[in-house]
Amino acid sequence: MSVLVDKNTKVIVCGMTGREGAFHTEQMIQYGTNVVGGVTPGKGGQEFLGKPVFDTVKEAVEATGANASLIFVPPAFAADSVLECEDAGLPFVTLITEGIPISDMTRVVNRLRSNGVTRLLGGNCAGIITPGECKMGIMPGHIFAAGDVGVVSRSGTLTYEIVWELTRAGMGQTTCVGIGGDPLPGTRFVEVMEMFQNDPKTKSVVIIGEIGGSDEETAAEYIGAKMTKPVVGFISGRTAPPGKRMGHAGAIISGKTGTPQSKVDALIAAKALVADRTSDVPRLLKQLIG
Repeated sequence: MSVLVDKNTKVIVCGMTGREGAFHTEQMIQYGTNVVGGVTPGKGGQEFLGKPVFDTVKEAVEATGANASLIFVPPAFAADSVLECEDAGLPFVTLITEGIPISDMTRVVNRLRSNGVTRLLGGNCAGIITPGECKMGIMPGHIFAAGDVGVVSRSGTLTYEIVWELTRAGMGQTTCVGIGGDPLPGTRFVEVMEMFQNDPKTKSVVIIGEIGGSDEETAAEYIGAKMTKPVVGFISGRTAPPGKRMGHAGAIISGKTGTPQSKVDALIAAKALVADRTSDVPRLLKQLIG
């Protein structure tokens, strides 16, 4: 099994004909993802990368039976693209775009959570992959391998590094979920941890956090209270000097929460093991599994 996406996921790409959308759509198709079409207003009726292009998401869903979308729309229009996907009834949307105004994300996230129709992953995320079945996003597919380790992360590049360490150690993954580094993600750590807890194929979990925000601490509370599967964490930014500006919009420390050490302490209190280096993750996971 997997979480959120699998071989049956039918994907449409909003912004497929743009530079970034075109490049990554081609990579997804080559990986084996079931991309059924794209959406670019004004280009409906054309074909691109061997897939039909539609003017609206609703037209694309009606014609293809799509049940997921990937968004490469510029920041100024990304929020409306998400809401268009919700209006078309899509249950799952992955938002790659970064630099979306926080006021737009507040409007979108609040509406989606209130209506309960669509789950949003991102924005500013690397996407999601179930190895060998479906890749929705910008991650390099060749470093992933099918297995029983669930991975959830705020960072794209750290995800790639740790996944490669896992794959080289013979520890494949069920699904790897990038929640994104913005302050208001559509899906949070704790929600993905619950999905992995309920997925019978996932036997252990790796959580990759960063400086700023309190999502890791909230996830640690869930791990300590309800998680029965082994968890290994990695928190970046532990060596950052005080006052150092970090790159992600969500890298904001508030009081005593959001510091790298507060996240490490919360995970340790939840009986998770925390790696000092990315290369330590497979060893610690094997230690917990026994």
